[in-house]
Amino acid sequence: MIALGLSFSAAPWCAIPALAQAASSASSATAAAVQPASDDDDDGTLRPLEPDFTVVNLPTKLPLPRFKGNFHLTHRFNQNLANASFEEMLSNLFGMDQGATIQFEYRFGVMKHLQAIAARTNNGKTFQFSAKYDAFHESPSAPIGLSGIVSIEGQDNFQRDYIPALGLVVSRTVGNVAAVYAAPFWAHKTLSGSGTTRDTGFVGLGARLRIRPTVYVVGEVSPRVGGFTPGDAQYAFAIEKRVGAHVFSLAFANSAATTFGQIAGGGFPDALFFGFNLARKFY
Repeated sequence: MIALGLSFSAAPWCAIPALAQAASSASSATAAAVQPASDDDDDGTLRPLEPDFTVVNLPTKLPLPRFKGNFHLTHRFNQNLANASFEEMLSNLFGMDQGATIQFEYRFGVMKHLQAIAARTNNGKTFQFSAKYDAFHESPSAPIGLSGIVSIEGQDNFQRDYIPALGLVVSRTVGNVAAVYAAPFWAHKTLSGSGTTRDTGFVGLGARLRIRPTVYVVGEVSPRVGGFTPGDAQYAFAIEKRVGAHVFSLAFANSAATTFGQIAGGGFPDALFFGFNLARKFY
């Protein structure tokens, strides 16, 4: 009887550690369930290797937070520096007196990972409307980042010569010093105003090299891989500076192309145009 009583009296005390362990496991599970998403999936996280939504003209993988925006100005002076003497460049202040091709762009985060983009350039009075979906970011479980883009543009304030385009952006960072991009695109009806339907495929290749904490050297080239391929492949390079939510770059390119249809049209042989990009994030 004494042994039986001792066994019954000891049973509750033995159960206490087991109950405490179960409670601790439940608390850990609850904490894990409510733990916030990692920075890799936070669209508002600063990405030092990806300060802007473009390389020079080609798109990057940079995401935009929901209900936030970004303004981007592209400016290319019209003087061809490749055919001008140094004295002529100085007299025109590297093309400032020759007019310019200008594009205004604004993008808005419609929902997580989805951007709506509207742009207007005085090159053909072209409007371009596009959407970009960031499928996934580079992370320990994904060696690359991937985005999809669909767009349509039209000249004369979106009244004629419509060019739809589809493309992807594949990105990869290299340590903490560089980001590289591949952007295959297909553009439809790139032979505008001819009455003949021709398409163009191109693969944009770009890179951003971080030479200081907020200073970068960037470059891109967009060789055509099929279809209608006039002129040379479009290329551009720039020196870039990030200051808070602003990004400013001094750029050189062989065309004033900014839309996907214009990039598909290529650059000019023996041409080099000077200009700048200016971007401002609203988040």
